[in-house]
Amino acid sequence: MFSVKNNYKHMKKAVLLVGVMVMALTVKAQVQHQLPKNEVKLNIFNTILIGSLELGYEHFIDQNQSLGVEVMFFDRFSYYSTTAEGRSFDASSAVISYNYYFVSDMDPSGFYLSPFLKYRGGTFEELDESGQRMETNMNSFMIGIGAGYKWVHNEKFAVGPYVNIARGFNNDVTDRFSAVEFNAGFSIGFRF
Repeated sequence: MFSVKNNYKHMKKAVLLVGVMVMALTVKAQVQHQLPKNEVKLNIFNTILIGSLELGYEHFIDQNQSLGVEVMFFDRFSYYSTTAEGRSFDASSAVISYNYYFVSDMDPSGFYLSPFLKYRGGTFEELDESGQRMETNMNSFMIGIGAGYKWVHNEKFAVGPYVNIARGFNNDVTDRFSAVEFNAGFSIGFRF
């Protein structure tokens, strides 16, 4: 009787030990397959097309949601041309966004929507008909929404096109250009 009781204790300990090992391996497997939480990106389209340097960062809350920050150097209003003599933009921008991805566990690539707030600071200069330099104050807040598609390769590289439309709140910009601004791009990103 004593040996049966003793064997029962050893069997109980062995089952408990196996259970703990299985749980540890399961947790380790889940940790090893954790999706990247961060992405850095560059809008290569606007860098090539208009010389704007647009750098971004996203932090993923979960697989379908992220918060983003972008900075834009050499920014301009939409795709407004500066080829005429005397026209030049001297502006930079910052954007904060919430991004919702329509993706699944099986496929991290997919469409996304991105409401955002943008602040642009700077000026636009041009010559009027008499050759006098005119300056437009570009300082303004904007609210907008974007949409795009991202192809994700090996959970590390993300590329894709997007479009944005925003409404600005600066009368000088509205009088000179428009209250509504369109922007597009093709981002190249790395997730880690």
